[in-house]
Amino acid sequence: MPRVNTLLSEYSEIILGRQGIPIRDHGISIISLVIEGNTDQINALTGKIGKLEGVEVKSILTKYREQ
Repeated sequence: MPRVNTLLSEYSEIILGRQGIPIRDHGISIISLVIEGNTDQINALTGKIGKLEGVEVKSILTKYREQ
């Protein structure tokens, strides 16, 4: 967990929201992030987190258009 938190701190400028959910009965923790950034920034963060042992990353991207 400290390694994940270090990476999240490095990318704090693109993180709009963060929610942590510990599921103690199964020994796992889930972190949900809302990020606003370009695809390079998002891919860099998810790539680095995904390389950590014991960590799995799932991401969903949406298009945003200013009106």
